[in-house]
Amino acid sequence: MEIRQLKAFLAIAEAKTFTAGARQVNITQAAISMQIRQLEDEVGLTLFTRTPRRVIITEAGEYLLQRARRILREHDSALAEIAELAGAEHGRLRIGSASAMFATAQLPQILEKLKGKFPSAEITVNSGTSHALAEKIMHGEIDIAFVSLPVENSNIQTDLLFTDEIVAIAHPKHALAAEKFISAATLAGEHLILGEKGGNTRRMIDDFFSTANVRPNVVMELSRQEAINKMVENQMGVGIAGAKNVAPEIREKRLVSWMIEGAEIKWDLGLARLRGGYLSPIGKEFIRFCKESFKEREKDLRVSK
Repeated sequence: MEIRQLKAFLAIAEAKTFTAGARQVNITQAAISMQIRQLEDEVGLTLFTRTPRRVIITEAGEYLLQRARRILREHDSALAEIAELAGAEHGRLRIGSASAMFATAQLPQILEKLKGKFPSAEITVNSGTSHALAEKIMHGEIDIAFVSLPVENSNIQTDLLFTDEIVAIAHPKHALAAEKFISAATLAGEHLILGEKGGNTRRMIDDFFSTANVRPNVVMELSRQEAINKMVENQMGVGIAGAKNVAPEIREKRLVSWMIEGAEIKWDLGLARLRGGYLSPIGKEFIRFCKESFKEREKDLRVSK
């Protein structure tokens, strides 16, 4: 059982076809078919059921899949540890971010610091929902990610970076602008502009409306909080946001906010990584820079109140 065979097996299992799997590992379809045949000969069982349009992983394949991921993670960790011998300025860090706001406001400065300390490092950044990024960590596709907490996966460990209370936001000319609180039923009846489905915050908002036994009138679903805020500023509807994140707009009277009656929804941002996985020097420094950045942000928010 060779690493290249396991990589081929994993690529096909995820891509669902031999053709797409071959592209993923950058070999020909004939070569990947041969590697799978050799692997099946060695284990003595069929790993995939071939159909005209796709392949279906067998019970034996499902069993091997979990082991293959673990073996390949250990393989990558071993290579990363050995790479350290070449010098701390080298390395690789694959980052994911479920927060477009953070990726815009803070991540560039953090990466600038990181590049200053690790000038030859290979650093990549990908976006996605918190769930999708946790899956990528599990599959060894990224090393660390900014996600909404909690992460419902015991193989993922997280560090809390930032917490914010969820409020409803509206234009200052809204008929209820002078109010401090808004009920679930009243909020549900507004033209709501919410974040896209798939994130923890949207799930908590949906759960809140479901528990209150009201059906929200959602007119827009946007992927970026900045876009939601702008839509609300332009009187396109009522949004949901973190109180700290919209504090500048509230101070400048571009928005008003309401506490939501009966809702105790908090948005927690954290760093997620594989539990027990290898943490490289560049990874450790990245975590340190992130914690410093969020401490500074909390300090700035307190001063600006």
